[in-house]
Amino acid sequence: MKAVIIGAGPSGLVTCKSLLDAASDDFPFDPIVLEQEADIGGTFRYRGYQNATLVSSKQLTTFSDFRLPFEHHDHLTLEEYVDYLRAYCRHFNITDRIRLETKVVNVSRNPDGGHIVSYVTKTTAGEWEQEPKTIHATYVALCTGLHVIPAVPSVPGIEHVLDPANHQLDAMSPAAYHSTEYKSREQLAGRRVMILGTGETGMDLAYEAAKAGAKEVVLCSRSGFLSFPKALNDFEVFGFQFKSEKASVPIDSLITNLGETAYVHPWVASSHIRWFVSDFVIKRLIWFLTGTQAGCNQWVGELEPDRLGRAYVFLNKSHKAMPYINRPYRSRARILEYMSRYIDPPEDMPPHTDFTVDLAPFPTHFLPNGRAVFPVIERRKDAVRMQGRDVRPEVVVYATGYRQEFSFLDKEGGYATPGEADVRNVVKSGDESVGFIGFVRPGVGAIPPISEMQAFFWIALLKKQVKMPLPPPHYHLLVKDTARIKYGVDHSAYMSTLAKDIGAAPGLWELWWEHGTHVLVCYCFGAAFTTFYRLTGPYRSPLAPQITKTELWDTITRRGLLGNFVMGLIPMVFYLALNAIALGIELVFTLGGVVR
Repeated sequence: MKAVIIGAGPSGLVTCKSLLDAASDDFPFDPIVLEQEADIGGTFRYRGYQNATLVSSKQLTTFSDFRLPFEHHDHLTLEEYVDYLRAYCRHFNITDRIRLETKVVNVSRNPDGGHIVSYVTKTTAGEWEQEPKTIHATYVALCTGLHVIPAVPSVPGIEHVLDPANHQLDAMSPAAYHSTEYKSREQLAGRRVMILGTGETGMDLAYEAAKAGAKEVVLCSRSGFLSFPKALNDFEVFGFQFKSEKASVPIDSLITNLGETAYVHPWVASSHIRWFVSDFVIKRLIWFLTGTQAGCNQWVGELEPDRLGRAYVFLNKSHKAMPYINRPYRSRARILEYMSRYIDPPEDMPPHTDFTVDLAPFPTHFLPNGRAVFPVIERRKDAVRMQGRDVRPEVVVYATGYRQEFSFLDKEGGYATPGEADVRNVVKSGDESVGFIGFVRPGVGAIPPISEMQAFFWIALLKKQVKMPLPPPHYHLLVKDTARIKYGVDHSAYMSTLAKDIGAAPGLWELWWEHGTHVLVCYCFGAAFTTFYRLTGPYRSPLAPQITKTELWDTITRRGLLGNFVMGLIPMVFYLALNAIALGIELVFTLGGVVR
């Protein structure tokens, strides 16, 4: 059963490895990975830049059965992560199954069944071959990723932006370019810089421009953002400083399983009340600790109230630029500052007292003299402040994300796109031989571990090991019909749903009986780590218990007793009580004949 995997990023690599592990006499999977670039790693290898690090922790991002050294720091650089992927390939002997510099040009239906994958390779002269070759495949996995083709909005007058250091505006150093072309601080040093977009890349570039010595930095936001640090740093309450003795606590490891992910009543899941309650509590907590509930120590750029919370948006975990952005807006009474305050990491603090990263709306256009024109939005503090400012950037960087294209899918073949994958966002109903791996984005979390669970689900689906019909999905982020991005999911809810679908979600009694109290407590207090779904069930791994007892246990104990009480035990008891109430009501209705 030949399986062609398109793309050698994390999603493609883990899909290849999972197919090999699942191969049997009845399902002799024979995967091959086709990658058009000269190396593996995808976005992490080819769309990175100087000083870039993962905003998701290694505990969550690394695959379930191949971990980094226990003492390794939590957040990897992109180079370190690509090295990890290379080691993963070597360890599981999948390097020989990867064909680099091999571009898929067409995928069509084979009249005899399966698919015909046409591809070209590069010649020794570095040109693509003219005549494609073909592979007859039983299965095709699209793992090309969400971040490939730059999305560049049209801004009238952008051609008037001129960099005096580069009058010729050659292709190597344009005055306006997408973030994919940004590689180092030298591109921003000594210039007036405008960055369009306040996602994690935009925030990174604002910080890099400030550190590079840019003359001016203007960061433009469409509609706001929700900012949190990727790891909890220091808080001070009544002069007492709260700091983990071992290390900082990754933000993506804080959500607990029991009551919020595992053992959730369907009524509670469908109402999303867990998300709303946690949003309510978190907003009040960060207001007490930092003075604002727009985000963690975020004093400007707040989202509209109906979009503020984990139920709606992707958490922005690139927090380094916030001390520069907050400066004109931060205002808090001394008594409140004494009661509690958030302490920015020293390395993120501005090098001198007057430099600011100015937040602004997206410019409507540029005048012929290169001046940016901003819209008047009275409800936005940044828009009011920037009115009348003479902003004439010398460099404009589009940190405006990416779009997806699948031109290689034969139009006559009736192939779906990832947005049409209605079975757990992995396959289209009736066309299970084509899998879409890595095409959802978590609000808080990471795509690689999701891809691993998606690969498990796809394989179980091919083997007809998934119980049908599937329960309704209650893991999508809540967005309006007009939203630009509609593939957002709650990481924990999505992972747990896939695990339940394939019989990999462990039962509490089963965990205690087989692995003991240590593993059981870790599972209850831990986040939705993929390793947890390999403790029992069809993808059981002998490594899972030891990883749980060491690395994942360490992540939980870092919170300390107070942290586990506030962020673990209290939410757990509350959500279990909420689920118990829902179960009680259901039993009453059932006995009364109202529901069946």
